[in-house]
Amino acid sequence: MADKENCVRVTRLAKKRAAEAMAANSQAQLQQRPSKKRVVLGEIKNLSGDVNQSSESQPLKQKKSRPKRKVTEEAFEDKEKKVVVEEKEEDAAIDIDAKYDDPQMCREYVSDIYEYLHKMEMEAKRMPLPDYLEKVQKDVTANMRGVLVDWLVEVAEEYKLLSDTLYLTVSYIDRFLSRNAITRQKLQLLGVSSMLIASKYEEITPPHVEDFCYITDNTYTKQDVVKMEFDVLSFLKYEMGNPTIKTFLRRFTRVAKEDYNNSDLQLEFLGYYLAELSLLDYGCVKFLPSLVAAAVVFLSRFTLQPKLHPWNAVLQHYSGYKPADLKECVLIIYDLQLSRRGSSLMAVRDKYKQHKFKCVSTLSPPVEIPNTFFEDVKD
Repeated sequence: MADKENCVRVTRLAKKRAAEAMAANSQAQLQQRPSKKRVVLGEIKNLSGDVNQSSESQPLKQKKSRPKRKVTEEAFEDKEKKVVVEEKEEDAAIDIDAKYDDPQMCREYVSDIYEYLHKMEMEAKRMPLPDYLEKVQKDVTANMRGVLVDWLVEVAEEYKLLSDTLYLTVSYIDRFLSRNAITRQKLQLLGVSSMLIASKYEEITPPHVEDFCYITDNTYTKQDVVKMEFDVLSFLKYEMGNPTIKTFLRRFTRVAKEDYNNSDLQLEFLGYYLAELSLLDYGCVKFLPSLVAAAVVFLSRFTLQPKLHPWNAVLQHYSGYKPADLKECVLIIYDLQLSRRGSSLMAVRDKYKQHKFKCVSTLSPPVEIPNTFFEDVKD
């Protein structure tokens, strides 16, 4: 009996020692592991925003606290000259880009990006002919084009597509019609096929071919849409990317907000509304997207603050356009806004009557724009 108790006691002691050894081993392994916490993919977004004051943020803090480059002695000795230069630069244009810390704004090279986009929009292959309805098309009119674009605005709303998709769609349509004569029976087919291509380029989950057949009440078959899609892509040489009005409107609106006192969203939504109105009118086809975007900002500011000059040196600097350059385009969009043109096309107007867009389509600008607003602005 005593031997059995001794055996049990020894066995328990052995198990206890083994457990202590395993615990010690586990502790040693924990000490050898790196102290940095594993990051879940969803937490990466925290790295681009405010950094928590924890031990994990120390490497970032140390990187930010590195000493700046030393300035030459000559710069310190010539302080008065430096101040004069800075004042001149501030008078010429406010450095809007330097105010934005969002890395997605690419403030270090945003000017180069938009310079590149401006050159791209002027390439012949990306520009529709300003008079293609007169020179190329025999069976399509400006009114038919307006009705098509107005209907595509409704389609984009129905399928909750991005506005970028709509702008690209209209760009494809105008460019294709500039080189290819079609019948009026195929105009809607061109529209849905162009929107299908733009959706595949811009959207995360684009509508299917069958959706576009359905939205036309099955006027066209799936094979018809796919065939036209192929024709448009072949014409574009599969180069679907293209700067649009929305591309430049983002930047110009941001600049316009700097000296704007009312709701930023109201100015932004009004710009979107006027930009989409411009898509309806064949008269705007001849203008570069950047010029239309600048004209939209001009008219938006005039609508909301009619007693103030809608243009300034900063907007002129960032857009590259003087008020006189914008006059013709501004007056066309102004007539659209007042329903002097395209009054029967209601999709865009109804869209921006919604409260989520602050009902900007219900805003009424003065009945006349002073000619003095199209004169050169003073620096």
